[in-house]
Amino acid sequence: MNVKTLCLGVLSLGDASGYEIRKMFEEGRFAYFYQASYGSIYPALAELLKSGDVTCTVQAQDGRPDKKIYAISPMGLEAFRAALKKNPEMDRVRSETLFMMFFADQMEDDHLADVFDAYAELHRTIVDKIKSLDNEGVSRGRRFVRGYGLAFSEGVLKYMDGNREALLSAPKGEGWRDMEALRECLDKQREEDQ
Repeated sequence: MNVKTLCLGVLSLGDASGYEIRKMFEEGRFAYFYQASYGSIYPALAELLKSGDVTCTVQAQDGRPDKKIYAISPMGLEAFRAALKKNPEMDRVRSETLFMMFFADQMEDDHLADVFDAYAELHRTIVDKIKSLDNEGVSRGRRFVRGYGLAFSEGVLKYMDGNREALLSAPKGEGWRDMEALRECLDKQREEDQ
């Protein structure tokens, strides 16, 4: 889904500044399942304004730059609903932690344990946060996403709890066969690409 559609979705919930939209993807309700960067939100809002999908009002602020508040237009709401009719692309998981775990044999044992424990603690925090939310009057879509997030993080914790010792106590170098197979696969791919 492109950033313009993400912005329209946020604005369908209510008027917001670019800063407020960015915060929703960094720390707010969308932070757990989608990312939109500062550098992509503002150009998207400019394009949406130019196309008439959003409107903008300017609020003067004492001692600070004027604040632009964006609102979705009827045309923008129609465009957003049309985007929701499309089939979604396949989800892609991006995890720096999983990337590091892949190379666990290259890490110091203490650091590996710290990274592992911090990741587990993050998911415990997510579980606690979701469980603390009140579902009274919440839309079915939001309830579903909350439930999915809860099931995902609980599943991660269950897997991590069941595999902590296997990862942290395995002797280093045990994965050399995997690395050798990966190198062979990469070499073969390079040959095919030439």
